[in-house]
Amino acid sequence: MFFVQITQPAITNAFVFVPWLALSRPWTIITYMFLHGGWTHIGFNMLALYFFGPRVEERLGSGPFTWLYFISGISGALTSFVFSPEAPIIGASAGVFGVSLAFAMFWPHTPILIWGVLPVPARMLVIITTVMAIFGGFSGAQGGIAHFAHLGGYGGAYLYLRWFDRSRQAFKRKATAPPKEAARRIDHWQRVDLSRVHEVNREELNRILDKIAKAGVTSLSEQERLFLSNFVPDDRAPPVS
Repeated sequence: MFFVQITQPAITNAFVFVPWLALSRPWTIITYMFLHGGWTHIGFNMLALYFFGPRVEERLGSGPFTWLYFISGISGALTSFVFSPEAPIIGASAGVFGVSLAFAMFWPHTPILIWGVLPVPARMLVIITTVMAIFGGFSGAQGGIAHFAHLGGYGGAYLYLRWFDRSRQAFKRKATAPPKEAARRIDHWQRVDLSRVHEVNREELNRILDKIAKAGVTSLSEQERLFLSNFVPDDRAPPVS
């Protein structure tokens, strides 16, 4: 998209998010995330995504990671809609800020090298950037930076991660439920349509199901339970009697 922007600059006007025009241009609440204001803008965003993204995706899984990214971006646009309705915004910053918040929540004490020199714990970096965004947004010192989008990215990511953690805990309770409930959960997983599962995940899914058959649901690790939660059964298939 950045290449398209360079070669066809008019494309930016069609996809930029202008808060006060959001109702007449609803697609821009997503498309703005794929536009950037220059090489430095896209460079910093992609560098942060490169450093934080892989570990967060590995921790959450690809599906939840994608939801995290887009929810952060959308919440960034909505926050700008509320607090800065006249300022158009572009850039992946809100989504990237959401990913960086997830990183800080999972590994709060991991040092992040600012400019490759100054080590700052991940949690402290989030606190610092939050204070900067609040000050920059409410003081009116925008400086071409979408401070409210950054705050919205943090807020959306935090809410999603809290919901995700609760869902995971609920799944964990179900996976360790009494025998009849556990049997229903096993049946649930066995009815997953393997033809719709990527071959890499298919192999892992079969391995975990074999493990359940041999050692029971309680033998699963937390990561294996989380992996199973990403699959939805084919409800058209008849239940196992």
